[in-house]
Amino acid sequence: MAVSETTHATGMEHAISIRLRPVIAASYTALGALLLRDLRVLWKDKWIFVTRTLVQPFLLCFVFLYVFPKIGQGIGGRSAGEESAFATILVPGVVGISIMFQGVQSIALTMAQEFGFTREIEDRVQAPCPIWLVAMAKVLSGAAQGVLSAAIVLPIADVVHAAGVHAHLDLHWWIVLTLVPIACIAMASLGLVLGTSFEPRNIGLMFGFIILPITFLGGTYYSWTTLAPVKIGAFHWLQTLVLLNPLIYVNEGMRAAFTSFPHMHLYVIYPVVVGFATVLLALGLRNFKRRVLA
Repeated sequence: MAVSETTHATGMEHAISIRLRPVIAASYTALGALLLRDLRVLWKDKWIFVTRTLVQPFLLCFVFLYVFPKIGQGIGGRSAGEESAFATILVPGVVGISIMFQGVQSIALTMAQEFGFTREIEDRVQAPCPIWLVAMAKVLSGAAQGVLSAAIVLPIADVVHAAGVHAHLDLHWWIVLTLVPIACIAMASLGLVLGTSFEPRNIGLMFGFIILPITFLGGTYYSWTTLAPVKIGAFHWLQTLVLLNPLIYVNEGMRAAFTSFPHMHLYVIYPVVVGFATVLLALGLRNFKRRVLA
């Protein structure tokens, strides 16, 4: 009797395994198809992507590192050495902010359209895979665009400057190859959260109340270590407040990856960026499923 029950249980497990394999295979095939579709669209609109990626970083570097030194309105100091130090701080920040905006533009704004008048999201969720995998494809696509934007922006930001003003870059490849992809996933997950939290008609509010504070308090134009003088009594209130901002860790990580300037400790940056990526991705997947099933 025991042998019969064991044989029956083994047969059931084998049957379940056989049924699950096609489902899993179909899910991965659908995921690959969704990613391939996004890559085809990106390649079709490659010049729009490049232009969208370069405009803001180019203007930041052009104004701060070229125009200001030319007109004698130094940023970060009057001497060429002080301006070069500011350039070294700014260039990694420009890379970090480009990664963030790719997450917002490629996911949040696109999702607002797909949930809005185009209703394209209805076609996507009909793919033979779980709903969360459709959202995951969005995140992976946005992260890939973030990596491309970092590769495009860094050399451009390094060469746009006035004579005598140079960013002292020192690439640490093990940080570049590990932290940049994690940061791109974190910012793409942020885009998923924003895209599933705001109605299409409220996208302007998202930029006014979420994106602008994240941008200006995200350490793009300054390093976290330089905020110590901003305090009330002995409390470094601004240095503490910006720790709630995921962009500060991304920008500090970019400075660790691309320069030898002082930055936040890596043993803080890595786990916090991974933590933000995990939490934001979980929230985004939950919100996405709720919006689709609503």
